[in-house]
Amino acid sequence: MKAAGILTLIGCLVTGAESKIYTRCKLAKIFSRAGLDNYWGFSLGNWICMAYYESGYNTTAQRVLDDGSIDYGIFQINSFTWCRHGKLQENNHCHVACSALITDDLTDAIICARKIVKETQGMNYWQGWKKHCEGRDLSDWKKGCEVS
Repeated sequence: MKAAGILTLIGCLVTGAESKIYTRCKLAKIFSRAGLDNYWGFSLGNWICMAYYESGYNTTAQRVLDDGSIDYGIFQINSFTWCRHGKLQENNHCHVACSALITDDLTDAIICARKIVKETQGMNYWQGWKKHCEGRDLSDWKKGCEVS
């Protein structure tokens, strides 16, 4: 039990960022202002649903994958292809440091997510979206959030 607590503390110190977990409606407003509603044909509900299943709306979420790459932030953007992590030879298609994807300012994460949708096969990049959001009525995701 103590070991798990110590590992959690070390994990928090390593990230160097204070975790912010957005509410659904706050995120809906941010995404709406950022022009994500109907971006490349994907409704606001798709973006909110995807962010929930990828990160639980946690800006500092990180997941190490079997290949050694890391998924970062609210959209779980991968270090191998989309951002720069340390000195590793990633592709960095978003031209951004991975650390910029785990801050409370979602600007870089949104710009990169838009690039992913535009340059890949839409939202199919995200397994959470494919499993939980694709092809479903997602209107409830923005319900009560005072967004159009």
